[in-house]
Amino acid sequence: DQLVESGGGSVRVGGSLRLSCEVSGYTISSICIGWFRKPPGRGRKGVALIDSVGRTTNRGPVQGRFTISRDSAKNTVFLQMDSLKPEDTAMYYCAAQNLQNALCRVGISSLYFEHWGQGTQVTVAS
Repeated sequence: DQLVESGGGSVRVGGSLRLSCEVSGYTISSICIGWFRKPPGRGRKGVALIDSVGRTTNRGPVQGRFTISRDSAKNTVFLQMDSLKPEDTAMYYCAAQNLQNALCRVGISSLYFEHWGQGTQVTVAS
């Protein structure tokens, strides 16, 4: 089982990035999968999750700016990030777990997830 993130980088305020998470070892349309982030000096929190039937949840501060999606044919999950702000600066991680859809909501603790990527850094400069 492997999750490989890509697409991070440095952007100016208001810029956009698209993160990708390529998954091998299981089918993304059958599990809970999404993105967490860890700002410097702070804990890891959920950003956006998508469940097995395609329902998505986003954390409040990114509502209307970030969009999670998946391409089942490529077994890849994406996070489109627009209107980036300095407070979005963090290490972004892809995570996956076989969870009931009722649990696959962005407020869930990262401790529920056993499968993680290596992370990709996003830096937003003012």
